[in-house]
Amino acid sequence: MNADVYELTSGNRLMIADFLEGLDDRAWAADTLCRGWTVHHLAAHFVQPMLIGFGRFFLTALRYRGDTDRIVDHFTRRLAEKPRGELIALLREHARDRVNPPRVGPMGPFAETCVHLRDIARPLGLPADVPAGHWRLLLDYLTSPGAAPALAPPGRLTGLRLAATDDDWSAGEGALVTGPLEALGMAVTGRAAALADLSGPGVPRLR
Repeated sequence: MNADVYELTSGNRLMIADFLEGLDDRAWAADTLCRGWTVHHLAAHFVQPMLIGFGRFFLTALRYRGDTDRIVDHFTRRLAEKPRGELIALLREHARDRVNPPRVGPMGPFAETCVHLRDIARPLGLPADVPAGHWRLLLDYLTSPGAAPALAPPGRLTGLRLAATDDDWSAGEGALVTGPLEALGMAVTGRAAALADLSGPGVPRLR
C-alpha cells in the first residue's frame, strides 16, 4: 500500500508543477482556501516536506512551543521567498522523494497533493484536480479508525454517512451527506467552501 501511495504522490506533484507553471502573475498572488496563504505560499508548502529535515523542524518546534500550524507557516513563508520558477523546479526535482512524516505517514503528503491542489484551483475557478481514484483512496483513509487527527479530527464524522454522487463510494453510519468525491474530501478536511456542493440531512452537522 505504501509503495502505491508514494507513486501516486509523485505523479500528483509532477502534475501540480505543470499546473503551477501555467498560472500567471495574478493567479500566483491570489488567495487560496488556506487562510493567509497565496498560491505562491502553497507552491512553497508543497516542497517543504522534502527540503526541511527533522532536525531543523524540531529546533523550530522548540521556538514555537510545539505549535505545528505556526511551525509550518514559518517554513512556508521562508520558502515562499524563492521565485516561482525555482519552486516549480524544486517540486519536479523532489517529486519522487518518499516522505514519511510522524503521525501521518505517507498518507499525509498524498493528502496534501489532493487537497492543496483544490485549495488553489477552487478560488481561481479552475477544474484542475487529481483522478477520482485518488479521492476514493483518501476518503477510505479519512473515514477509517486509523486516520491521523491532523487530517480528520476525532468526532468530525461521528453520526454521518457519506455517499458520493459521482462514484460508487460510501462510508459511515448516520445522517446522510451526499456530493462529489472531491467536495466530500475537501469538506472532511475542513474546507467550508466545499459544503455548498454537498446536500443531505447530515450537512449541518458536518458544517
